[in-house]
Amino acid sequence: MAVETKEFRAEARFQRVSPQKARLVLNLVKGKGVQQALETLAFTKKRIAPVIHKVLTSALDNAKYLSDERGLDLDVDNLIVKTAVANDGPRMKRIRPAPMGRAFRYQRRLTHIVVSVAERAGSEQLVTRVDDALKAARKSPAKKAANKATSKATKITRKTKSAA
Repeated sequence: MAVETKEFRAEARFQRVSPQKARLVLNLVKGKGVQQALETLAFTKKRIAPVIHKVLTSALDNAKYLSDERGLDLDVDNLIVKTAVANDGPRMKRIRPAPMGRAFRYQRRLTHIVVSVAERAGSEQLVTRVDDALKAARKSPAKKAANKATSKATKITRKTKSAA
Protein backbone atom coordinates (compact mmCIF):
# COMPACT_ATOMS: atom_id res chain seq x y z
CA MET A 1 0.00 0.00 0.00
CA ALA A 2 1.82 3.10 -1.23
CA VAL A 3 1.04 6.36 0.51
CA GLU A 4 1.79 9.48 -1.51
CA THR A 5 3.29 12.30 0.51
CA LYS A 6 2.95 15.84 -0.78
CA GLU A 7 6.06 17.94 -0.88
CA PHE A 8 6.01 21.74 -0.85
CA ARG A 9 9.03 23.80 -1.83
CA ALA A 10 10.42 27.30 -2.09
CA GLU A 11 13.53 28.73 -3.73
CA ALA A 12 15.82 31.70 -3.27
CA ARG A 13 17.94 32.18 -6.36
CA PHE A 14 21.10 34.20 -6.99
CA GLN A 15 22.04 34.70 -3.34
CA ARG A 16 25.44 36.37 -2.84
CA VAL A 17 27.02 33.71 -0.66
CA SER A 18 29.09 30.67 -1.53
CA PRO A 19 27.24 27.35 -1.60
CA GLN A 20 29.64 25.90 0.97
CA LYS A 21 28.71 28.57 3.53
CA ALA A 22 25.00 28.12 2.84
CA ARG A 23 25.28 24.33 3.28
CA LEU A 24 26.68 24.82 6.79
CA VAL A 25 23.40 26.43 7.86
CA LEU A 26 21.16 24.15 5.79
CA ASN A 27 22.65 21.06 7.43
CA LEU A 28 21.53 22.42 10.81
CA VAL A 29 17.84 22.29 9.84
CA LYS A 30 17.69 19.32 7.47
CA GLY A 31 15.35 16.59 8.78
CA LYS A 32 14.02 18.64 11.72
CA GLY A 33 10.47 19.75 12.35
CA VAL A 34 9.54 23.07 10.79
CA GLN A 35 9.00 24.88 14.09
CA GLN A 36 12.32 23.65 15.51
CA ALA A 37 14.10 24.58 12.26
CA LEU A 38 12.69 28.13 12.35
CA GLU A 39 13.86 28.53 15.96
CA THR A 40 17.32 27.23 15.06
CA LEU A 41 17.60 29.68 12.16
CA ALA A 42 16.44 32.59 14.32
CA PHE A 43 19.41 32.08 16.65
CA THR A 44 22.07 31.17 14.09
CA LYS A 45 24.70 33.87 13.65
CA LYS A 46 25.56 33.28 10.01
CA ARG A 47 24.79 35.97 7.43
CA ILE A 48 22.73 33.59 5.27
CA ALA A 49 20.50 32.39 8.15
CA PRO A 50 17.80 35.11 7.74
CA VAL A 51 17.55 34.29 4.03
CA ILE A 52 17.09 30.58 4.75
CA HIS A 53 14.55 31.50 7.45
CA LYS A 54 12.61 33.46 4.83
CA VAL A 55 12.76 30.57 2.33
CA LEU A 56 11.56 28.07 4.95
CA THR A 57 8.70 30.38 5.93
CA SER A 58 7.78 30.67 2.24
CA ALA A 59 7.75 26.87 1.87
CA LEU A 60 5.50 26.63 4.93
CA ASP A 61 3.14 29.25 3.47
CA ASN A 62 3.13 27.37 0.16
CA ALA A 63 2.13 24.21 2.02
CA LYS A 64 -0.74 25.99 3.79
CA TYR A 65 -1.99 27.66 0.63
CA LEU A 66 -1.81 24.61 -1.62
CA SER A 67 -3.42 22.34 0.97
CA ASP A 68 -6.37 24.74 1.19
CA GLU A 69 -6.49 25.16 -2.60
CA ARG A 70 -6.46 21.43 -3.35
CA GLY A 71 -8.51 20.38 -0.33
CA LEU A 72 -5.73 18.31 1.24
CA ASP A 73 -5.80 17.34 4.90
CA LEU A 74 -2.46 18.77 6.03
CA ASP A 75 -1.25 18.97 9.61
CA VAL A 76 1.14 21.95 9.75
CA ASP A 77 2.53 20.85 13.12
CA ASN A 78 3.59 17.55 11.53
CA LEU A 79 5.74 19.07 8.75
CA ILE A 80 9.48 18.43 8.54
CA VAL A 81 12.26 19.90 6.41
CA LYS A 82 12.62 17.12 3.87
CA THR A 83 15.34 18.58 1.66
CA ALA A 84 17.49 21.67 1.96
CA VAL A 85 19.94 22.17 -0.89
CA ALA A 86 22.39 24.91 -1.86
CA ASN A 87 23.20 24.64 -5.58
CA ASP A 88 25.86 26.57 -7.49
CA GLY A 89 24.68 29.64 -9.33
CA PRO A 90 26.59 31.60 -11.94
CA ARG A 91 29.95 33.03 -10.93
CA MET A 92 30.87 36.68 -11.22
CA LYS A 93 34.42 37.25 -12.45
CA ARG A 94 36.16 40.08 -10.63
CA ILE A 95 39.63 41.61 -10.67
CA ARG A 96 41.67 42.51 -7.60
CA PRO A 97 44.57 44.93 -7.96
CA ALA A 98 47.95 43.35 -7.35
CA PRO A 99 51.44 44.77 -6.83
CA MET A 100 53.43 46.29 -9.69
CA GLY A 101 50.40 47.12 -11.83
CA ARG A 102 49.19 43.56 -12.17
CA ALA A 103 45.68 42.20 -11.54
CA PHE A 104 44.51 38.95 -9.97
CA ARG A 105 41.22 37.41 -10.99
CA TYR A 106 38.79 35.94 -8.48
CA GLN A 107 35.24 34.66 -8.61
CA ARG A 108 32.26 35.76 -6.55
CA ARG A 109 30.07 32.71 -6.10
CA LEU A 110 26.25 32.77 -6.17
CA THR A 111 23.89 30.20 -4.70
CA HIS A 112 20.43 28.86 -5.45
CA ILE A 113 18.80 27.71 -2.20
CA VAL A 114 15.96 25.16 -2.40
CA VAL A 115 14.00 24.08 0.69
CA SER A 116 11.14 21.58 0.63
CA VAL A 117 8.86 20.50 3.46
CA ALA A 118 6.69 17.40 3.70
CA GLU A 119 4.55 15.64 6.26
CA ARG A 120 6.34 13.28 8.61
CA ALA A 121 6.23 9.76 7.16
CA GLY A 122 3.79 7.40 8.87
CA SER A 123 1.88 10.16 10.61
CA GLU A 124 -1.38 8.21 10.38
CA GLN A 125 0.30 5.15 11.89
CA LEU A 126 1.31 7.13 14.95
CA VAL A 127 -2.34 7.85 15.74
CA THR A 128 -3.39 4.24 15.26
CA ARG A 129 -0.54 3.07 17.46
CA VAL A 130 -1.82 5.24 20.29
CA ASP A 131 -5.33 3.85 19.81
CA ASP A 132 -3.99 0.30 19.73
CA ALA A 133 -2.00 0.95 22.89
CA LEU A 134 -5.14 2.21 24.65
CA LYS A 135 -7.11 -0.84 23.54
CA ALA A 136 -4.33 -3.14 24.72
CA ALA A 137 -4.15 -1.32 28.05
CA ARG A 138 -7.89 -1.76 28.57
CA LYS A 139 -7.76 -5.46 27.77
CA SER A 140 -4.52 -6.23 29.56
CA PRO A 141 -5.77 -6.24 33.23
CA ALA A 142 -8.28 -8.97 32.45
CA LYS A 143 -5.70 -10.92 30.49
CA LYS A 144 -3.16 -10.55 33.28
CA ALA A 145 -5.63 -11.86 35.84
CA ALA A 146 -6.49 -14.80 33.60
CA ASN A 147 -2.81 -15.54 32.99
CA LYS A 148 -2.07 -15.42 36.73
CA ALA A 149 -4.92 -17.82 37.48
CA THR A 150 -3.76 -20.31 34.85
CA SER A 151 -0.13 -20.07 35.94
CA LYS A 152 -1.10 -20.72 39.57
CA ALA A 153 -3.18 -23.71 38.52
CA THR A 154 -0.30 -25.16 36.52
CA LYS A 155 2.11 -24.63 39.43
CA ILE A 156 -0.26 -26.44 41.80
CA THR A 157 -0.69 -29.37 39.42
CA ARG A 158 3.08 -29.60 38.95
CA LYS A 159 3.65 -29.66 42.70
CA THR A 160 1.03 -32.34 43.24
CA LYS A 161 2.48 -34.46 40.41
CA SER A 162 6.02 -34.13 41.73
CA ALA A 163 4.94 -34.88 45.33
CA ALA A 164 3.11 -38.04 44.25
